[in-house]
Amino acid sequence: MTRSVTATLTPDSPPVPRGKLEWPLLLDWLCADGLVSAEDGEQVRARFRAGSSSMHALVRLGGAGLERQGSGQPLDLEALTEWLASRCQLPYLRIDPLRVDVGRVAEVMSVQYAQSRHALPVSVSATEVVIATAEPYDTAWLPEIEAHTRRHVRLVVANPEDLRRYTTEFYTLARNVRAAQKTGEVASTASFEQLVELGKSNKTLDANDQGVVQVVDWLWQYAFDQRASDIHLEPRRDMGAIRFRIDGVLHTVYQVPLTVMGAMTARIKLLGRMDVVERRRPLDGRIKTRRPDVDGKPGGEVEMRLSTLPTAFGEKMVMRIFDPEAAVKGLAALGFGPVESRAWQQLIARPHGIILVTGPTGSGKTTTLYGTLKTLATEEVNVCTIEDPIEMIEPSFNQTQVQPALEMGFAEGLRALMRQDPDIIMVGEIRDLATAEMAIQAALTGHLVFSTLHTNDAVGAITRLSDLGVPRYLIAATVIGVLAQRLARTLCPACKLRDEGTTREMLDDVARPWRLSGGVRPYRAVGCLECRHTGYRGRAGLYELLTMSEASRAAIHPEIDASALRRQAVRDGMRPLRLAGAMKVAEGLTTLEEVLRTTPSLDVQR
Repeated sequence: MTRSVTATLTPDSPPVPRGKLEWPLLLDWLCADGLVSAEDGEQVRARFRAGSSSMHALVRLGGAGLERQGSGQPLDLEALTEWLASRCQLPYLRIDPLRVDVGRVAEVMSVQYAQSRHALPVSVSATEVVIATAEPYDTAWLPEIEAHTRRHVRLVVANPEDLRRYTTEFYTLARNVRAAQKTGEVASTASFEQLVELGKSNKTLDANDQGVVQVVDWLWQYAFDQRASDIHLEPRRDMGAIRFRIDGVLHTVYQVPLTVMGAMTARIKLLGRMDVVERRRPLDGRIKTRRPDVDGKPGGEVEMRLSTLPTAFGEKMVMRIFDPEAAVKGLAALGFGPVESRAWQQLIARPHGIILVTGPTGSGKTTTLYGTLKTLATEEVNVCTIEDPIEMIEPSFNQTQVQPALEMGFAEGLRALMRQDPDIIMVGEIRDLATAEMAIQAALTGHLVFSTLHTNDAVGAITRLSDLGVPRYLIAATVIGVLAQRLARTLCPACKLRDEGTTREMLDDVARPWRLSGGVRPYRAVGCLECRHTGYRGRAGLYELLTMSEASRAAIHPEIDASALRRQAVRDGMRPLRLAGAMKVAEGLTTLEEVLRTTPSLDVQR
């Protein structure tokens, strides 16, 4: 619980009211507590008397442009709500929709009751109901709820605008899920009866049922609001789990009946132009949608890549979210350090050769490649890609989709691209020898080729090509650089604290064989409302760039030794991933624990 404003009841304070708050009383309290000057209070009173309004007292004062006396800081709606919570000695709560069990809280009271009381249940346990309110002195209704739920009611104070928004969203969601569930129960009963009495109609839960449509819309809206990178619909034995991946970590958001989840999956497959009937094999699709308008500003476009997989309890779906504005970044926004940035710029300016980007799924390879290609795709250059699938549509590229059903894989597509007069080619992934050989031929004939591999580090890409069967002399002749990368969670700026436990010696040990110079300012994760008590908010890239020197090429021989090649790369200036992470820790951007979690452990000597 965070409180930026504290106050105590003084002898001159107006009496505590019973019932709904009015703005004149709140203004009197603000003046009595010394938060607002008497002059500012009189100006607000004169302005408000000119007209009447039925809006909530806090909302009205929050839009009055008040400033905290002596500091000039604004007293906006959030600050006023925290002050009111402190004054009435109740906890302040910023509602996190991912932590609310919508189905249970909607059973506590009706939506009309919640709206009339400016209250919203946010948690239900076996013995207690937690209710957020913007009217902490209007408590006459509490005995009714306690009698109805047979539980103790505990009040917390929340922003009235959040209450208004989430009351509508929570109850709408609960109503739509109940409606869809009811239809699904009818369908299940009908199916069972048809086994006994032939001729009965077999009604199923329609993917276009209005309840299902609304639940899917809610799902996407919440995912966009919570900065999710992936949405998981996972059927389990008894219920279906909805999970969001936020900053690389999965969070369970909601549970729905299996019939509802099946209808949601069918609805999304329909929108993604996928085969709705086929549930026995994996399918891929894509959807382009738009964020809702906010404060009169049009929402941007969002692309989602869809993937289904048959599981023991039904069809699992994962939606990977791509925001084109965030994903197609320039090189400056990728987060390279000064050394890696200069080396990468020099590398991509080469006229021909192969540049590989490596890392596990979700490490940001697509963002790096698209950002680099967008920088290179000028009017004088023909940039062509062959992908599976096309991650994002970029007008400045010529993008081609791999279609195995038409016998066009990466190798066949790359062979066709070679006849399209390309300057720069991007191959989504080198998976087999045929694709690797075509990429090498393209590099040998004067093209700059970008591609990806799934390896732990930069040197691993060289050994991986060798394992595929590519001759060593061709690897040495064509590969000009390898970039390995990871994404590490960054500390929440609102709650991070200095970490005295992380010393320079610890960071130097992680950064071996390098040593850090300059100031070291490590911070630790704490957790607050802004970051959902994780201590982290957002992610930053960690990079390891191997630039092939003559000495490195000489190390690629028939008895290729990854350790020897790695030592040579370090002597040539390659900074390992853990060094990049240690530098981020020293700068106070992330923690040592996060770096150790996301980067591989390698024993590197100069």
